[in-house]
Amino acid sequence: MSRIEAIVSDFGGVLTTPLMHAFAALQDAQQIPLEQFGAGMARAAELHGGVNPLFELEKGTLSERDFVLQLNAGLSDVVGRPIDLDGFGNDFFAALHPNEELFAYMRALHGRGYRMAMLTNNVREWEPLWRAMLPIDEIFELVVDSAFVGMRKPDPAIYRLLLDRLGLPAATTLFVDDLQVNCEAARELGMHAVQFETTEQTIAGVEALLDGNVPSGAAR
Repeated sequence: MSRIEAIVSDFGGVLTTPLMHAFAALQDAQQIPLEQFGAGMARAAELHGGVNPLFELEKGTLSERDFVLQLNAGLSDVVGRPIDLDGFGNDFFAALHPNEELFAYMRALHGRGYRMAMLTNNVREWEPLWRAMLPIDEIFELVVDSAFVGMRKPDPAIYRLLLDRLGLPAATTLFVDDLQVNCEAARELGMHAVQFETTEQTIAGVEALLDGNVPSGAAR
């Protein structure tokens, strides 16, 4: 097996509490059942040629303001009453909290000599919000944010961009993400991957792949 040189982490749902908790808080505040929220997103896509507004938001081709307007229209159609999600981003992050334990583990990996990178599907306007949650730049040398590169996971192109910027072959990287489809895309390119379910399980999974592995940057 190739020596693992870099650990690549997702942000939301890995270094934070589950994203569904934040969506649930929004749904509770607006009194919108989960199934209606999903149907509202689908309706918003129908109203705009079948293009998922969340995917476009994460690729930076749709502003947060326009995303909210599209989602408002879709939800209003489904729920049967006016919906106003103004302040969506702030409300979302108010219900999202950092995973301090896993971040501490990532810091320890950095201390062991591994190169650290982040690959996140995110929103351009939310960058100040999520970066304020954790000292990202203290341990991550590279952040590839979908909203600034115009593509999102699981598009293979965003993984290739990450590898190009790291200057490493896929087999020397280990990727952590909470979504199976994103992990599968990484594995198809030759990266190692651990799907996040719990912090304890993720640490154990990463350590199993690193067992006996010494990165070239580690102190001797």
